[in-house]
Formats: sequence, structure tokens, C-alpha cells
Amino acid sequence: MAAINPYLVFDGNCEAAFNFYRSVFGGNFYQKTRFNELDDDVNVPYSEGQKIVHISLPIGPDTVLMGSDRPAAEGDGIPGQNFSVSINSDSEDEASWFFKRLSTGGEVALPFLKVCRDTWLGMLTDRFGIHWIISCEEHVAG
Repeated sequence: MAAINPYLVFDGNCEAAFNFYRSVFGGNFYQKTRFNELDDDVNVPYSEGQKIVHISLPIGPDTVLMGSDRPAAEGDGIPGQNFSVSINSDSEDEASWFFKRLSTGGEVALPFLKVCRDTWLGMLTDRFGIHWIISCEEHVAG
């Protein structure tokens, strides 16, 4: 089953913001990944290596606040447009289905594809101007 969560985008101060949110809401980060921790085929300038590519903080039992820093190559963000709706699915098929339907008549920023070891990701703006991030992590039985 899919979960919907807010996804916030910052201009270089994501880690400070999420440390603040953690002080407000409590808890521990599920994940905190920096750009320099990505696979070698992801080309990120050295100066941006310490920026956050993904962070997540649980807020209660059913919501996860997520975020990242915007790469400098994308320019400055526009206040009020620095968030997306994130759909996290349990299956690649379901996530792909959401991506295909939400992107109909919209604009794809990142096609739905495998971005690292076990994570699928796609980003789009739907025909109504809403930004979406669709993701799925494959779970391998161990």
C-alpha cells in the first residue's frame, strides 16, 4: 500500500532545518544521505557533496517528513514552491502505475527509473501544477 508524505526542498540548509524539526517533533532520522554518498555514476560537484540528497523523519505513526537540498545547478527555489507530495509504494509496479497516470498531461522532471541499488524514483509536475515524487524501495528477503 502506498503512503503519502510531504517532501521539502531547501537551498543548502536542509540538515539545519531537519535538526530543528527533530527538536520539535522528536524521534530519529530514518535516513540521511549526502550527495557524496551516492553511486559513482551520479555526477555532483565536490562543493555540494555534504548537502543532503535525502532525509526522512517520522512524525507520528503514519507520516514521514522528508527533504533534500536543491542542487545549485537548478538555481534558487521559489518560496512557496519548495515542496512536493511524495508517494512511497511497496512495489515497483504500483509506483510505476501512479507515475504514468499522474504524468499524463503534465511534465516529467525525472523519468521513473532505478536510481541506486534498490530504489526506484520518478519526479513530475502534474497538469494542475502539483509537484510529485514517486518512489519505491525493493525489499529483498534475507
